[in-house]
Amino acid sequence: MRIGFVGFGEAAYHIAKGLQQPVTAFDINVTNQVLDRAREAGTRLVESNRELAESCDIMMSAVTANQALNAAEQNAPFLTAHHIYADLNSVSPGLKQSIARVIEASGARFAEIAMMAPVPPYGHKVPMLAGGAGAEDFVAALAPFGISAEIVSHEVGTAAATKMFRSIIVKGLEALITECVLGASRYHADERVFASLSESYPGINWKELADYMVGRVVVHGERRAREMEEVAATLREIDIEPIMAEAIVRRMDWSVEAGLKKHFGGDAPKSYRDVVAFI
Repeated sequence: MRIGFVGFGEAAYHIAKGLQQPVTAFDINVTNQVLDRAREAGTRLVESNRELAESCDIMMSAVTANQALNAAEQNAPFLTAHHIYADLNSVSPGLKQSIARVIEASGARFAEIAMMAPVPPYGHKVPMLAGGAGAEDFVAALAPFGISAEIVSHEVGTAAATKMFRSIIVKGLEALITECVLGASRYHADERVFASLSESYPGINWKELADYMVGRVVVHGERRAREMEEVAATLREIDIEPIMAEAIVRRMDWSVEAGLKKHFGGDAPKSYRDVVAFI
């Protein structure tokens, strides 16, 4: 089975590395990091969408959310009936449906994929939800390589909606905890805040959770902001005002504007206190 990736960022790298199969990828922005990851994962980089389509049977799109439709439009002219095009991006159900129409017009089969956990440390075994007319073929083709995917619908949109509405909670907690520690630390109240939370919600180590979630904001703030814009779009599609989703976008974009990722060299800080100290 010939496997290809549109975009070779973090998600594609970890999946390709775990599959341990020959993989081809095309990325419009080939940085030193992309080159290093490709070498480590044994992935061959090609120079055009045409080359990618000619080199694979299953094409997985793992670009940034705001480029998902562009990626589909750029690859569609080179797809044929033997291709399965799987969109792994965190975008709204409506956008997934638009992408499906572009891909299916080429004759290729389309599968929407929602990754329901951070790709590392799962790699290619990250829990996935699959939907669309091509979902069964996608799962059947990659199951022998160890992927973990549940088919939730033959209609496009259900998997994406599950991912989107889960993100309100996950990214919302990240934004809330970041804002909490930024304020509480100024008054040396953070430890007492965590102690009080532990009484209200026993079983959660709030200090460890804060370290982890603030670290995720540092490393992935920009990508999360774009994903939450898709969540907001999803809510608007069904006439729900995205009050909380838009607030999360603001906090994630704040992390980018504050230069957190650059300051920590692209790595997660060991503690939320390192972020507080920098701010």
